[in-house]
Amino acid sequence: MKIAVINSGSSSLKFKLFEMNTKEVLKSVLIQNIGENGSQFKNHHEALESIDIDFSSLNAIGHRVVHGGELFNKATLIDKNVIKEIDKLSSLAPLHNPANLEGIVVSSKKAKNIPQIAVFDTAFHSTMPKESYLYALNSDMYEKHHIRRYGFHGTSHSFVSKEASKILNKDIQKLNLITLHLGNGASICAIENGKSIDTSMGFTPLEGLVMGTRSGDIDPAIIFYMQRELGLSVDDIDKELNKKSGLLGICGDNDVRNIIKSKDEKSKLALDMMIRRIQKYIGSYMAILENVDAIVFTGGIGENSQYIRERVLKSKIFKNIEVLVIKTDEELEIANECLKVLKK
Repeated sequence: MKIAVINSGSSSLKFKLFEMNTKEVLKSVLIQNIGENGSQFKNHHEALESIDIDFSSLNAIGHRVVHGGELFNKATLIDKNVIKEIDKLSSLAPLHNPANLEGIVVSSKKAKNIPQIAVFDTAFHSTMPKESYLYALNSDMYEKHHIRRYGFHGTSHSFVSKEASKILNKDIQKLNLITLHLGNGASICAIENGKSIDTSMGFTPLEGLVMGTRSGDIDPAIIFYMQRELGLSVDDIDKELNKKSGLLGICGDNDVRNIIKSKDEKSKLALDMMIRRIQKYIGSYMAILENVDAIVFTGGIGENSQYIRERVLKSKIFKNIEVLVIKTDEELEIANECLKVLKK
């Protein structure tokens, strides 16, 4: 059985073709900087068209979709209604859902009779209890407008939790983990008995950790101040918090490899702030979980930066906890979720 996975990012496209009987990767393509200056592809449509594959030979095509809202809590067979709902949710993930949709539309045209399946980043976190996902706002904000914490990077947190279960030789339904997906976008997840019960990202991927260009947690009154006193528009503030903040805003660079090598004081400060925020979240999740079987690092930074891992785990409170570094494979997780849908 052959399943292709299309992971359309805001300016990138990852394509993997799996032989599901063996989990062998038959083809892998990564296209970056789509639509940017110097790129050979103006949009995701052109990028997808460039992939040399007979789409009609596939059993299914799986798509990563960042935001599934409350409607989608598991992998879903795509039809016109599903496409409409994903489009409605684009306002909550404006950098990602439109790109995800473009991948769906283009591949649907190229493989008209092949099942298209959406796998949502938010689905893994649908097990969070109300005390985790609700904000302390007027209840109308949730009941009428669905403003709540959704969480993201779900396919990655789900994948590494299953891999940790294998490594530790412990039933995932009895496993408590703190998983850290650290990359340009970053999030932490508290997993109790194999299920997400809390995560650092919220209504959008802006909440939580200090990230490459995103601020993470801030006092919300800062937004009012920026609008009232600095004269910034809503769009200006959105751009400021999502694209000009985080590590980039502090030291002028969002590549952790460069920041670690730098001797500049602002670079040191950026790392100190990033690490302290990570430690605060880990500490809070340790208090919630009480018993933690392992702390798992994944993502580009989590997997590859020993410096960051050592800095994060410097505190003595971590000395008796197992630490795992697991390479994530979101595309394989998506393919596995597609297989479940096909079997049903």
